[in-house]
Amino acid sequence: MKISYNGQLIHVSESPCTDTGWLIGAGVFETIRTVSAQPYALDLHLQRALGSCNAMNVPMPSIVQIKESVAELLRSQPLSDGLLRISFDVNGHWAAVHLPYQPVTTPASLCIHPDALISQAAVIKSYPYDHRLSILNEAKLLGFDEALVCNTEGNICEGAVSNVIFWIDGQWITPPTSDGVLPGIMRGLVIANNQVVVKSLPLARIGDVASAVLLSSLRIASDVASIQGRLLQPSEAFVDEIKAMALLHSVG
Repeated sequence: MKISYNGQLIHVSESPCTDTGWLIGAGVFETIRTVSAQPYALDLHLQRALGSCNAMNVPMPSIVQIKESVAELLRSQPLSDGLLRISFDVNGHWAAVHLPYQPVTTPASLCIHPDALISQAAVIKSYPYDHRLSILNEAKLLGFDEALVCNTEGNICEGAVSNVIFWIDGQWITPPTSDGVLPGIMRGLVIANNQVVVKSLPLARIGDVASAVLLSSLRIASDVASIQGRLLQPSEAFVDEIKAMALLHSVG
């Protein structure tokens, strides 16, 4: 498998990366869905990465150089459905990898993670990503697809690896970043284009949620079938609306 390492297209075995293209150590990363080798919202992802790198003092090459290298990588390894991951480490190295991705097609069952997280004003997409992946793995061991995480103030934040929007009180809402929410790219597009209100949701009101949708750069949007075993109303029409919007606004 080839990757782009510091802008050079080489076999992954010739790089210091893992066999799935992860840089060793710590840094910033972005994960991007590709369809027919076209990345979703690449510019928005790179702008977020730039802000994250600046906040963490992680070196990052020019966006022009990254886009040229990514285009070369996608040409060399075209996939009908893919996962493009770009990572930047604290030592100034960066890598891009394009892996096969299996789209999610079934509604998700959610549990509620028992441990509260300390909310942060700004959540950065950084690696190692072990903590969030361990929450997800715990949920899957219990038979769920994703876990809702809450903060110490008693508000729902998001999924372990996804943002969430909820239908409650006759409107779609999504928690604010101040509650400890990653400013997801799809979340931002949905807020801007799909009449979603940014508002805190206390965990105590989870029983009043009628419907929910998971958002992420890979899922785009996925219907939620249940929370803690309680069935929700389907949201297929809204999910389809979000997917159409994402295609219109992020693939060019």
